[in-house]
Amino acid sequence: MDRSIVFSVVHPRVRSSLLPSVRAFVCRFRTCCCLALFLGSKSRFLSAFISVSFMNNQKQQKPTLTGQRFKTRKRDEKERFDPTQFQESIVQGLNQTGTDLEAVAKFLDASGAKLDYRRYAETLFDILVAGGMLAPGGTLSDDMTRTEYCLFTASEDLETMQAYAQVFNKLIRRYKYLEKGFEEEIKKLLLFLKGFTESERNKLAMLTGILLANGNISASILNSLFNENLVKEGVSAAFAVKLFKSWINEKDINSVSASLRKVGMDNRLMELFPANKRSCEHFSKYFTDAGLKELSDFARNQQSIGARKELQKELQEQMSRGETLKDIIAYVREEMKKTSISEQTMIGIVWTSVMSSVEWNKKEELVTEQAIKLLKQYSPLLKAFTSQGLSELTLLLKIQEYCYDNIHFMKAFQKIVVLLYKADVLSEEVILKWYTESHVAKGKSVFLEQMKKFVEWLKNAEEESESEEEEGD
Repeated sequence: MDRSIVFSVVHPRVRSSLLPSVRAFVCRFRTCCCLALFLGSKSRFLSAFISVSFMNNQKQQKPTLTGQRFKTRKRDEKERFDPTQFQESIVQGLNQTGTDLEAVAKFLDASGAKLDYRRYAETLFDILVAGGMLAPGGTLSDDMTRTEYCLFTASEDLETMQAYAQVFNKLIRRYKYLEKGFEEEIKKLLLFLKGFTESERNKLAMLTGILLANGNISASILNSLFNENLVKEGVSAAFAVKLFKSWINEKDINSVSASLRKVGMDNRLMELFPANKRSCEHFSKYFTDAGLKELSDFARNQQSIGARKELQKELQEQMSRGETLKDIIAYVREEMKKTSISEQTMIGIVWTSVMSSVEWNKKEELVTEQAIKLLKQYSPLLKAFTSQGLSELTLLLKIQEYCYDNIHFMKAFQKIVVLLYKADVLSEEVILKWYTESHVAKGKSVFLEQMKKFVEWLKNAEEESESEEEEGD
């Protein structure tokens, strides 16, 4: 049958799909015919046709783009970050509530269910503090909607700042996931201080002090105040005055110092000043003149603690190096003059250094022998700094506390005291005073029982001495 007739009765769409296959078949057939004529055999024609068909079928198919297209769920589609609409909603709500901070708190509480606070936390806090989104440096973005009802436009007094602190407190308690974002916002605002007016800085300082007192933010945010540019221009120190005043007004200096110690800021307050003014004297004068004497005293005490730690470390190193007692005593006396450390404080440092200079045996029966040997060696050092009765009593109390805190020394207390008595480090008057009235509660019953016989012996010796003196007269 003629090929054209066959194709004419086939549907046009089917015909177009069959055409490539038919053409390929005809092409193979012609190739086989040529081979058969060349070889001159019908059997060879058949084998040639099979070979050619097989080779054609072995050709590598061209890759085609196939696959099923999946429809993305609406909830999985990532929304573009666009705070404009969010900002307009917040600004509109704040304009409606005005200066009524109770209404502001209620509006923010209700809006959290409709607006994406998690995504736009920074925008939210920028608006509440500055009235609009802040550009780098602390300036307001010109192309964004603003509100006149914010922290920076509020009255500059402690009562208003306390009310604003309540707004932030309620918001963060309601939406706990905002807590971290709020702390990051405060850190950012502190870095932007130069971009704010003096009044705006004062309000932010008072608010920050109140938030720190309430525990809404960590004292680690103060790290932003150590920025070199802020310190150099005196912005950090001035801001710190307002901040600590409001913080101490809410709590006391003990609470402030505890918070600072918790995050390791207690020894860094000097960094509020440039390097050439970073001294205890300058710090003390600056904050005392600003009405913060308690902060000055705290800083001075911290510096003293730091100096004591360094002194103790150096003493231990000198002992481990085997320095002579004469050299160690000279060094300690020089440090006492430099740092104005009292003898009572110094004897405590010397005792701790001596007892930390060796590794103690874990067996109770051996540790006493080891302690006696060590204290015999260093008794001249202890004697050099117990020239006053109060220093002797301080040392005796240190020994009591040490033996109580280190359980292996519980039975060694009496032997240590007797040794130091014989070495003229502790006097009988001080030992008797400790026994009758000046001991501390730590291990009291155990240590008093240990000292009972020795104290009786001291009393008898004292009575005999008095009677001999009377007979001599």
